[in-house]
Amino acid sequence: MVRVLFVCMGNICRSPTAEGVFQALVKQHALEKIVGVDSAGTHAYHIGNGPDRRSQAAALRRGIDISPQCARRVEVADFEMFEYVLAMDEENMAALHQICPPEYRHRVQLFLEYAPHLNVKEVPDPYYGGLNGFERVLDLIEAAAQGLVDDIKRKHVPN
Repeated sequence: MVRVLFVCMGNICRSPTAEGVFQALVKQHALEKIVGVDSAGTHAYHIGNGPDRRSQAAALRRGIDISPQCARRVEVADFEMFEYVLAMDEENMAALHQICPPEYRHRVQLFLEYAPHLNVKEVPDPYYGGLNGFERVLDLIEAAAQGLVDDIKRKHVPN
């Protein structure tokens, strides 16, 4: 199984949104048996909480229910378990590199590397902004999620 971990700061906005969007895409492409998906945060602010209600509402408007998710913090064991550890921004990528064992550093990337056509490197944190920020996050995540599915199919799914 190929495992994907999405990471933001608190695991209540961007990374649970990415988990939900990507899980829906995995199902759409009938990849559930070979792709596992999870999300986590680099900080322990919201452990045990569900996703931000604004993230839930924005995702639900696009047909994705992220309400069952529960925030957790990244653990060192995650770097061994997940082949893809995808940070939403440079700050969280730096935090991941601080705890990542050297042999797994190649697994840590910025998520938007899978959407180079956007010419954007980071998924912005919508937490302190308006509702439009949550829609923007979804737009970016949907584009990168499709690129990631394409990458996984190319590398891990036999023709």
